[in-house]
Amino acid sequence: MPLRTAERSSLVGRVIDQLRSLIESGEWPIGTKIPAEPMLVESLGVGRNTVREAVRALVHNGMLEPRQGDGTYVRADDDLGAAMLRRLRRSGHLEAIEVRASLERDAARLAALRRTPADIRALRAAMARREAAWAERDDEKLITADIDFHRIAVAAAHNGMLADLYGHLTEGLRAVLETIVHSALTEEERYQHPSHQALVDAIESGDPDAAQRCVENYLGASVNSVRTLQDADE
Repeated sequence: MPLRTAERSSLVGRVIDQLRSLIESGEWPIGTKIPAEPMLVESLGVGRNTVREAVRALVHNGMLEPRQGDGTYVRADDDLGAAMLRRLRRSGHLEAIEVRASLERDAARLAALRRTPADIRALRAAMARREAAWAERDDEKLITADIDFHRIAVAAAHNGMLADLYGHLTEGLRAVLETIVHSALTEEERYQHPSHQALVDAIESGDPDAAQRCVENYLGASVNSVRTLQDADE
């Protein structure tokens, strides 16, 4: 969706609507940096103050995030996502894991019943990326690959609302994973490979009980890891 010159009436509100549309449509995906202020001013045909007010409003809303010396990034693609991110900032890691567990348990059971051959291929490919990131000992790649793997597993449940809710937890999950991966825990505690591979096998074999147990195993390990780190900090 190209930017267009805003009319002079209610300029800030109109610019906010345009920027919001670019985010909600996926033109500016989550995690991407939006154009710099001079480019927005030129494209929109409005003053700097108008652009700043519009961006500030979306930062306050939670859809955008300024990063000192780097620019402004998209954090959420709708109001629900922004609201969840605000709530996650007030939550502890254990609370985020508990919410994640509730969603992933149901998603795993549904995925085992509804998965398609395409879902299995996507899961296998995501698992391979996760293993490759671990083999490289690249923490950032591992975090991204792990989040991608779990989002694909949830998508295999073929429930759009469930997938949307889970997607909005991504930033919270990233914070938990960074805490675990950047810790002094053992490789087994950090990677939890057997449970992840078993989840793929359970979904492919159509076994909802086994799929649920896999989720409980690896999230139980995550809970124990976070508690270990919290105890160490006390």
